[in-house]
Amino acid sequence: MKRRKIIGIIFVVAALLKIADLCGFVNLDWIWQQPWTSFLAPLFFLFIGVELIISSYTNSHDQWLQRPVPINEEGKRICCTARYGGDEYIFHGEPFKGARLDAFCGGIRMDLREAVITEDEEIDIRTFLGGVELFVPKTVNVEVKSRSFVGGVGNEAVRTSQKDSPCLHIVASNFFGGVSIKE
Repeated sequence: MKRRKIIGIIFVVAALLKIADLCGFVNLDWIWQQPWTSFLAPLFFLFIGVELIISSYTNSHDQWLQRPVPINEEGKRICCTARYGGDEYIFHGEPFKGARLDAFCGGIRMDLREAVITEDEEIDIRTFLGGVELFVPKTVNVEVKSRSFVGGVGNEAVRTSQKDSPCLHIVASNFFGGVSIKE
C-alpha cells in the first residue's frame, strides 16, 4: 500500500473519531492529556508536509492525462482548462493558431516543439493555484507579458537570430501559480 493511501486512511479515521467525539459517542479527551501527544501531532503534521512537498517534485508521466490536441472548427485559437489535475497536449505537426490555457488547482503541459507556427500567435495563460509548462520550438521567438501575485513566469527559451521567424506572445496572469517556458 502506498504511503499516500495510508496517510489518507489515517486522516479519514481521525476525522471520524473527532466527529464521534463531537456527537458524544466516544470520549477522546484522555488522548490529548497524554504527554506523548504534544510531540506526536507536530511530528505527524511535519511528516505530511514533507511528504506532500517531495511528492510534488516527482516527474511521473502517470500524473498527466494525455489529451488530443483541441482544434476548433475554424482552426483558430484553442482553449484548454485543467481543474484539480494535469492535462498534457502534444502537437505532432498540427498547425498552431494561438491558445488560451486555464489552470485552476492543476497543471497543463503543452508541447509545441513539433507544431507548425508560421506567423505571430498569442497564448493567454491564467493560473490559480496551478501551473503551465510550455515547450516551444527553437525556431520562434517568445515575448512574455505577465501579471503575477505570488507566482511568476520562467522563460528559458533562447531568442532566435532569424529576422523573419514568428513570435509567440505569451500573456500570463498568475495568482499563486506559475508558468515555465522551455525549449
